[in-house]
Formats: sequence, structure tokens, C-alpha cells
Amino acid sequence: MNAMRLRRLPVIGALTAGGLVLLTAGPAFAHVSVQPGEAEKGGYSTINFKVPNERDDASTVKLEVTLPADHPLASVMPQPVPGWDVKVTKSKLPKPMEMHGEKISEAVTKVTWSGGKIEPGMFQQFPLSVGQLPDDADQLAFKALQTYDDKEVVRWIEEPKEGAAEPENPAPVLKLVAPAEGSDGHDAAAASGQGKDGGAEKAGAEKAASADSSDDKDSSDTTARVLGIVGIVIGAAGVAYGVVVSRRRSA
Repeated sequence: MNAMRLRRLPVIGALTAGGLVLLTAGPAFAHVSVQPGEAEKGGYSTINFKVPNERDDASTVKLEVTLPADHPLASVMPQPVPGWDVKVTKSKLPKPMEMHGEKISEAVTKVTWSGGKIEPGMFQQFPLSVGQLPDDADQLAFKALQTYDDKEVVRWIEEPKEGAAEPENPAPVLKLVAPAEGSDGHDAAAASGQGKDGGAEKAGAEKAASADSSDDKDSSDTTARVLGIVGIVIGAAGVAYGVVVSRRRSA
């Protein structure tokens, strides 16, 4: 009996160790991320920074997000988050950028949320409206610092590389994809792409519609004239008949 118990101990020990590995490895998958994970190139998008609290004995009290310097975004607007204060930091651009025909010399470089609390077992989303997204990049990395109320700071700043394993503290990454059919960019291209054939077809249709309308109008005018003449003839015949009857009675 004792021998059987001794044999079971290594098995139980291995299972316990495996359970501890699973328990300690679980939180590593929870990190600051961008949702949705992708947006269209050259457009505008509302993104959310999802911040889970990874600690059992501390609360997240601050989030700092640094925007990419190599692709500055001229328009960055945070949505109010109840219980949190937000600070938008702008910086001078080394080289002015043009947007909608206007030159822009500064852009938002950091957004900081503070004053709130994400308790253990909870998460919070922090929305941003951003644009105009670059059309010459495949992704944007937003480096983030997550601060806990015990003064611990977790730096989510490592940029993931294609084909490599996920880093220990990955930065939130927004993937940029080609605009879908029917989006604003493609609508403009389609409008300009109508060009010769599309424009000629549209002009021909308008001309045909105008001709049909003119024919209908001429037909209506002719019918009205015929009915008018018939009415006059009938009226004149009635008057003449009345005169003849009146003379016969007098005679």
C-alpha cells in the first residue's frame, strides 16, 4: 500500500507543477491591445485601447499611449471615459504635413488617461478617433505604459515582427489594409474612372430621356388642340340647331 502511494507522489507533483505553470502563464496573454485590429489605409477610424488589469492585488490607474512619430496623425480626438481624465499632448513636426490642402505643423504625440481605476479582474476601453491614416504603411505601433496604484509600470513597447514569436511586452499594433470596394477612396476612384465611356453613356441616357420627354409633350399638345377644335365644332352646331328650332316655332 505504501509503495502505491509512493508511486503516485511523482505523478501528483507533476500535475501540480503543470497547473502552476498554466496559472502563471495565463496573465501573459492579457496585454494592452487595439480593437478593432485593422483599419483602411488613407481613411479615418475609431479605435479602442483595451486595457486589462493583470494584477490580483493592484489596480490600473493610468494609461499613456504614444502615437507613431514616423507617421504622424493630424486628427486625434479622444472620447470621454466616465471617471477618467484625459490629456492630449501635441508636438511640433520636424517637417510640416499637408492634409485637405492645408499645411499642419504640429500633431498629437501622446494621449494620457488618469484619475480612474481598473480593478483586478476588470478591463477598460479608451476610444480614440484617428486619421488620416497613412497609405504607405502596413501597420502602426502605439507604445503604451500601464501604471498600477502600487507604482508598478508595465511598458508595452516591443513591436511585433512578422514571422517571429510574440514579444513579452508587445506594443498595441493597428494593421492597415487596402480600402474595400465601396469605401470613400474607391468611390472617388470609381467616379473619376467613369471617364469617357461612363460619361458618354450617362450623357446618352440623359439625351434620350430629354427626347422622350419632348415627344410626350408634343403628343400632349396635339391631343389638346384636336379636342379643342372638336369642342368648337360641336358648340357651333348646337348654336345653329337652336336658331333653326327657334325660327320654326316663330313661323
